[in-house]
Amino acid sequence: MTRLTTATRMMGLAIVLLASHHMTVRADAPQRPNVLFIAIDDVNDWVGPLGGHPQAKTPHLDRFCEQGAVVFQNAVCPAPVCCPSRSALLSGFMPNHTGVYGNLSNILDSPITKTHATLPEYFTQHGYHSLSTGKIFHKHATETGADWGQWAFDTFRHTTPENRPDRSRLTHQGLGIVNGAKAKGPAPKYSWGALSWGPTEEPLHETKDFTSAEWAGQQLQKSWNQPFFMAIGISKPHLPWVVPQEFFDLYDLETLQTADIKPDDLDDIKRPNGENAYQPQPDYQWVVENGILKEATRAYLASVSYADACLGVIFEALQKSEHADNTIVVVWGDHGYHLGEKLRFKKSTLWRESARTPLIVRLPSMKKQQVCQRVVNLVDLYPTLIELCGLPEKELDGRDISPLLSTPDMPWKHPGVTVADYGTSVLTEDWHYLETKSGNKEFYDLRNDEMEWKNLIGSPEYAATIAELAKSVPRNRAKSVVAREVPKKNKREDAALDDTLKSTRDLSVLQ
Repeated sequence: MTRLTTATRMMGLAIVLLASHHMTVRADAPQRPNVLFIAIDDVNDWVGPLGGHPQAKTPHLDRFCEQGAVVFQNAVCPAPVCCPSRSALLSGFMPNHTGVYGNLSNILDSPITKTHATLPEYFTQHGYHSLSTGKIFHKHATETGADWGQWAFDTFRHTTPENRPDRSRLTHQGLGIVNGAKAKGPAPKYSWGALSWGPTEEPLHETKDFTSAEWAGQQLQKSWNQPFFMAIGISKPHLPWVVPQEFFDLYDLETLQTADIKPDDLDDIKRPNGENAYQPQPDYQWVVENGILKEATRAYLASVSYADACLGVIFEALQKSEHADNTIVVVWGDHGYHLGEKLRFKKSTLWRESARTPLIVRLPSMKKQQVCQRVVNLVDLYPTLIELCGLPEKELDGRDISPLLSTPDMPWKHPGVTVADYGTSVLTEDWHYLETKSGNKEFYDLRNDEMEWKNLIGSPEYAATIAELAKSVPRNRAKSVVAREVPKKNKREDAALDDTLKSTRDLSVLQ
């Protein structure tokens, strides 16, 4: 944890006041590096640089890393679902301190965020121009509109709605159809975020993420009179997996490999009373009943390749810009994802498939790809970026991981902690300990069991290791932030942005 001294706070406040009164930037600000901050929604390790799926096609990300970047193989999310993970990364505080554990809680309502600047706001405070499009903060409805995190940026572009699927080729769990025809069996009840996929009606250049990437490219071609913090959110491979047909065509269904699945995988995870703690998920059962595991795998990979094509637009624009030699690039996913492992789909678990997430960092000086096996957390990005950009230190939950960018194999003994509403994951390079609030416990030897098929929690030879890892489980949790009561119309995809929120964020007083 980094600490903010009183003197540093006073200096930072003076800088903010000077900028607010004179609308100028300090003379040394243009020499500071820019930050290009790219989020990919619901992406797991099925990308080329992480090697999670041998057939994944991500040529743009592959080339980007080969030209110079550090690929973190053991980055974990602060929480295994979108809102609390992003809220932790962007606030710099873990869910057990913010009280944001689920998607319905708004980080603006957390007591910590009411007094602390978020990551983009902190950069604005210190002379950067912040701009964004796509999903960076999680979307919420408010009393008077929609909150996409627009309040945190100097410039914000609202994205276009989701693209329309070709209904004749649509697979949709909630509608009970597979490739446009009636599916086998009823759709599972109580399944949030129905599995759905198919080709778009629109061509590539009209799709949501592609237009966001093009906007980012346009901003990169501009000359800025101050450094910028540019946050770009790519929504795929988040459901629905509706992308142009050309990306489905990249994968041959007949030869496509699916995830390694062990049918009795859950039988060694017991509740304190001896009963099985988990059952196969209804989503998984629906896919198996309809014999479409390969189709689901292809749809996810097609969405990953589509996201990669959007990354390519941004990377090419940066390379052609005047900012290429002075821009830090961070590419991150908000959490991992299951594609059949542990007999389930989607996220929101504490297993490794959901807790690990891509994290790739490029500094302008990097000329080759390096791999870092050390365990880091997305919450570490806030203190790391302010260190890399020479901003004043700030008291945060994360730690500065910039030393790993120069020496990826240096000693690093910090575990990665992921906090869910129902429990905690503690991950190291060799071990994984999981504990739920109801008393379920798991322990895996990752050196010999990457798929976490053998729960060793009852093995006496690991008792000391388990006890040590359990020390990282937070025992005191902030009270959950209560979801707001809001008009239903403001929950719609096309709801207008709430333009009142920015006025509630006084940057001159936020820490």
